[in-house]
Amino acid sequence: MSVTPTPSITAALDQATAAAILQGAIAETRHLAPATAAAITRDGEFVAVDAQGMPRGDGTSTSRGTVFRIASMTKSFLAATALALRDDGLLDLHAPAAQYVPGLAAATFRGRPASMTLSSLLSNRAGLTEDNAWGDEMLGEPRESIAEMVDSGLRLAALPDTEYHYSNLGISMIGRAIEAVTGLPVEVVMQQRIIDPLGLSNTRPAASLYPRGTELALGFRTFDDGTTFVEEPYVGSGALACIGSLFSTLDDIARWMHFLGTAFDDAPIAEDVLCAASRRELQSARSMIPITGGRFDPDLVDGAGYGYGVAIEHDRRFGRIVQHAGGLPGFSSHMRWHPTTGIGAVVFGNSDAFDAAPVAAQALRNALAAIDAPAAIVRPWPETLAAASALDDLVRAQRPLSDAVELLARNVLRDIPEPVRAARLRTAIDEVGDPLPQAGSALQRILTAKDAASLRWRIPCERGALICDVHLMGLHRPLVQSFSVRVGDGDIPRGAAADITAHHLVELP
Repeated sequence: MSVTPTPSITAALDQATAAAILQGAIAETRHLAPATAAAITRDGEFVAVDAQGMPRGDGTSTSRGTVFRIASMTKSFLAATALALRDDGLLDLHAPAAQYVPGLAAATFRGRPASMTLSSLLSNRAGLTEDNAWGDEMLGEPRESIAEMVDSGLRLAALPDTEYHYSNLGISMIGRAIEAVTGLPVEVVMQQRIIDPLGLSNTRPAASLYPRGTELALGFRTFDDGTTFVEEPYVGSGALACIGSLFSTLDDIARWMHFLGTAFDDAPIAEDVLCAASRRELQSARSMIPITGGRFDPDLVDGAGYGYGVAIEHDRRFGRIVQHAGGLPGFSSHMRWHPTTGIGAVVFGNSDAFDAAPVAAQALRNALAAIDAPAAIVRPWPETLAAASALDDLVRAQRPLSDAVELLARNVLRDIPEPVRAARLRTAIDEVGDPLPQAGSALQRILTAKDAASLRWRIPCERGALICDVHLMGLHRPLVQSFSVRVGDGDIPRGAAADITAHHLVELP
């Protein structure tokens, strides 16, 4: 992408565009829930909101303040709480989980004892089997009942730390560990440590905790494609509540996404609640999720993984997307955000036939496409820029690379001997012609950068262009460890595959 100073990269996403994107994303599936609420957000604020239907079936219209159950989106709040306690020295995520929940010591794999850590449980790689169907019905089970199941010995479906399996029961053990070290119900700790300090006043773990008159969406089910709906009572809040019980609003989730997303910014907010490093840890993949045969479109997503209470996608065009869905009988929800731009999408529906995830995914992707959002923002080191300028001068003058030996690591002149490098450059120039004399500086011709240690730029020539790539080694005094000059095919070297780095935004000092 073009080089720029530090602009507002989301300024082009106006309300009219966002509203059209949101309405288009939700239109075809809205009939599957009595009420839906959705928003496209930017830095925690709404760019567009769409609220439709009747959340209680009593004639009251849905609004941006309607409270919906967010189900498994709760896991991100649980993860943040666990990390906050870890930062205080109360939890060791890499210690055996049985240290905090003794019953887990009875877990076995192929008949043999199997040990797991809190980190494994929180990132769905502890070896416990996928349990969504079972977990929905067990949300309200008493702690004593679940403890008895655990104490009797859980059977693992895979060796710990080897495979991804989404386990509600496993992540609920984080709640038991939190209770063990605090002496308080985990819901109280989540409220005290994370929810209340962030001012998320409409986020609560049970419907009964809201004041009388609060606009609470009821849950519904349909078995005839939305022609009729049957009210579905709230699933109870018991031993598994810490992984799926929360209720919330569009506004609170917009602020929550912003809180997590700014961990990647130069000025992250609310460091006193949870430090940015821990929030980045939460949003970094620890378990690889196969992208085929599931929710991920392999044409759009290169890779996916589970962090702590959230899933992370590597979108082929837009880079890191952080997300999590929520689903219980009567409700469906989804939140996702793009840390690079601060743009997010959140979608609620009060029917489990309504699938909020693809709606939010389409809304966010279309919003990012509307502003040609960068996949990442790269700020090259001063030494990277200086090396590029010096090497550009050498190439344009067709001088030997050894003239800049002070910039080079020892391997550079040995990896490709100077006579070979000179012959290759001569062949390239014979094809594209001599570099044009009035091309401006190398920094005016930057094409992209993979990271702070790398840079790609273009040298316009009489009949085409040369593409230069430099990559430095991050020592105290960075040195060039590789440098290439190739004939250009558009803005990439001939024969090279276009990749996501073509959509990185390079910011200069």
